[in-house]
Amino acid sequence: MAQRSMADQRGKILVAASGTGGHLFPALATAAELQRLGYTLEWLGVPDRLETTLVADQYPLHTVKLAGLQGRPGVRTLRLLSQCALATRRVRKILKQGQFSGVFTTGGYIAAPAILAAHSLGLPTVLHESNALPGKVTRWLSSWCTTVAVGFEAAVSYLPKAHTVTVGTPVRDDFLAVPSPALVDPVIPEDVPLILIFGGSQGAVAVNRLVRQAAPAWLEQGAWIIHQTGNNDPDTDALSHPHYIHRPFFNTMAALLNRADLALCRSGAGTLTELAITRTPSLLIPYPSAAEDHQTINARVFSDAGAAQLLPQKELTAEHLADTVTQLLQHPDRLDTMATAAGRLAVRDSAQKLATLVQQVMG
Repeated sequence: MAQRSMADQRGKILVAASGTGGHLFPALATAAELQRLGYTLEWLGVPDRLETTLVADQYPLHTVKLAGLQGRPGVRTLRLLSQCALATRRVRKILKQGQFSGVFTTGGYIAAPAILAAHSLGLPTVLHESNALPGKVTRWLSSWCTTVAVGFEAAVSYLPKAHTVTVGTPVRDDFLAVPSPALVDPVIPEDVPLILIFGGSQGAVAVNRLVRQAAPAWLEQGAWIIHQTGNNDPDTDALSHPHYIHRPFFNTMAALLNRADLALCRSGAGTLTELAITRTPSLLIPYPSAAEDHQTINARVFSDAGAAQLLPQKELTAEHLADTVTQLLQHPDRLDTMATAAGRLAVRDSAQKLATLVQQVMG
């Protein structure tokens, strides 16, 4: 009899991750580690979401029609529950026909049919939750998972402790490179303070407007500004200055964060993880419409640790923003203290820890 390959011996895992970079990037980082351990991987996602471009050329991609459960219960809720039931039946079929060993998911609404289907078949499930306030699906279905891994220790209080372990949140390989990647595009002088502004994968139009009003004060101080505006900003060319560089998207975020003296950004879990790994001081403006205001709870973890300042958007004016940044630029010792605090929150081997946990659960 021919000897089985390591992948055959390890088994096959269905990875359920969909939608935003906050769900997909940790899943991709963990998937790479699981491949190194010898597992075969396939992916579960939703049509027309980010996974169709980030995942489809790396792993076999299965899709189910599904939407998130937001707002108050009503007729739409019944429709979404019916949709989830159909998706669960579809995932059961995928798991049975593919002879999967189990499911790994990074939460979000795609996790619901994956967890329900795996549980109904008696298959192990590992769920990773990156936010300090676990999402609804995590809170509702965590007890049906074999193990729940969390990015922040603060999340443990919301979940069954017997099945919960803190591992941090995995990041892309370029954030862990040694030496750190150098910034070659755009070219920034080495002896100037650099402010990096970005609003997550969707951008942040409200923050962009405040930044453009406040930026002249920072430019007068000699700072350079790199501004990732996103694709939905109608005023992207409203400010012009040789030291103000704006683009809809930069694909060198690891190098940018390593070079930046200060970041001004939202507080999604993935963003905070990258700030910690790169030891970047930050001003955090939580997305006010985030589900259950979880970005504010994330931001408090960093502000309480001294790694960041929390600036609620509804209370923020351009004048206050300008003054806050100006004060920090005039006191580099404060930035150094924030950088050290951010570094203490970093878990550089999170992907390895999570992959090892999956290996222990899957057998």
